[in-house]
Amino acid sequence: MTQRITGVFTGNDSELTGFVRGSGPGLVLAHGASSDVEDSFGEVAERLAATNTVVAPNYPGSGETPRSLTPLTLDRLADGLAAAATQAGQQRFAVLGFSTGTAVAVRLATRHPERVTALVLSAGLAYPNARLRLVIQTWRRLAAAGDPESLAAYLILLGWSPHWLEQHSAAEIGELAAAIGPALPPGADDQLDLLTRVDVRADLAAIRVPTLVVAARHDLVVSAAHTRELAAGIPDAQLTELDSGHALASERPGEWAQTVADFLG
Repeated sequence: MTQRITGVFTGNDSELTGFVRGSGPGLVLAHGASSDVEDSFGEVAERLAATNTVVAPNYPGSGETPRSLTPLTLDRLADGLAAAATQAGQQRFAVLGFSTGTAVAVRLATRHPERVTALVLSAGLAYPNARLRLVIQTWRRLAAAGDPESLAAYLILLGWSPHWLEQHSAAEIGELAAAIGPALPPGADDQLDLLTRVDVRADLAAIRVPTLVVAARHDLVVSAAHTRELAAGIPDAQLTELDSGHALASERPGEWAQTVADFLG
């Protein structure tokens, strides 16, 4: 059964919304920037709900969550996710972060260490290096220019691996491009702005829970250097790799879900 999350954001100008699904140990999802829980995790959330109570909040400006009136911060998002877990009846929980959500997950683990039981950090980063900053800057400029076709093409070329794209026809890729524009949330730029300010390098050594870092072998958004840094900075973290581009939920949903389930199990 799916329940809705309403009214749990700790910043008083917005309230997180989302869903709770499944039963079992708690698992909070932290989605990527310019995304939402459905886009970042897709069918993976449903697969994980077979063995976990999945708590899936949307950041301000995503899903039905209103945009924030003030700049987003990792602390506020982390506290909002913790509040969502409380509303769902989950006092202790693991956290699955994707992309920008990995930094949110790390901050959640350091701000609420008594509540977080494990971390799975997928296609993620501790801070944006110069290359990723250029990616974000170009992304935001294309969005601001009001050219949805160019923005969609840019995101497809970065988000999906060449091998995956080469297996699909021009018509199929065109359908994907047509779907990207309407899927971008109203708060996309707010979230991308946060991504330019993310820095959890000082948090990594303080993490004391089992942690799995999942790298995407062909990721052109978050490079291998980012995922290696995450794994190296967290005590006893495990590192694994999936044969995918950044869009794990699209390219390798079954493998990603199974990797998470095996680790948490």
